[in-house]
Amino acid sequence: MFKRMSTDTVNIILLIGAALLVLEVAFFNGGLIFSVIFSTVLLYFGWKNYKKLIWKIVFWIGAVSLFVTVINMMAVRFLIIAVLVLLLRHYYRSKNEPERIEPVFYEDIPEAELDPIIKQKFFGDESTPERSYKWRDINVQGGFGDRVVDLSNTVLPQDEAVISIRHFIGDVNIYVPYEVEVSIQHSAIFGRAAIFQFRNRKLVNQVIDYKTPDYAVKKPRVKIITSILSGDLEVKRI
Repeated sequence: MFKRMSTDTVNIILLIGAALLVLEVAFFNGGLIFSVIFSTVLLYFGWKNYKKLIWKIVFWIGAVSLFVTVINMMAVRFLIIAVLVLLLRHYYRSKNEPERIEPVFYEDIPEAELDPIIKQKFFGDESTPERSYKWRDINVQGGFGDRVVDLSNTVLPQDEAVISIRHFIGDVNIYVPYEVEVSIQHSAIFGRAAIFQFRNRKLVNQVIDYKTPDYAVKKPRVKIITSILSGDLEVKRI
C-alpha cells in the first residue's frame, strides 16, 4: 500500500499532523511537552539500569506514560484515522481493479544487498563488530541507548570515510586509530563532548566543528557527523 502512495500524499498528511501538534501545544495542552520529556527521561534511565527491579518498574512507568500521552494527541489520532482511511481505500481498489503483473527489469535488481556495519535501533545499544570487518560508510539514526564505532577493527579506504549518526538519547563513542585524520561536526541540545585532548566540554544547544591539523593533506581520514538530543560524544585514539 505505502509503495503506491505518492510522496505528496505522505507530505500532506505529515504537514497536517505537525500543524495539529503545534496547535495542541500552543492553545490546548501546554503541558504536553513536559509530559513527553518526563516520560522519556524515565524510559532512558530505566533502560540504562534495566537489570535492577526498581529501574524495570521506572522503565515501564515511563513507557506506559509516554504511550498514553502520545495516543491522546490530536496529531496522533489524525494520523491513525488517515492510515485507516488509506487502508480502506487500498482494500476497495484491490477488490475492484484487475490484478496487474508488472514486468521485472533485471537491471533494476541490485547485485547484492550488504548488511550495514551498525544497525538502526530505537531501543538498545548498538556497536560495530568486535571482530575484523569490511568498511562501509555509516549512516544511522537511533532512539535510546549507546552507539559504539571502533575503527581499529577495519581498514579505512584511501579516500574519506564517513560516519553519520543522528541520535535521540544516549552516548556516542568513536574509537579512531592514531594514523587516521579526523573531521568532526557535532551538535547537541544537552550533553558533553570529549574529543581527544579536549575533555568533557559541556554543551547546551551548541555545535562543535573540529579537524585534526593534517586532515586536508593526509590519508586515511574520516568525517564524523553526529547529532544528539541528550547524551555525550567521545572520540578518542586507540
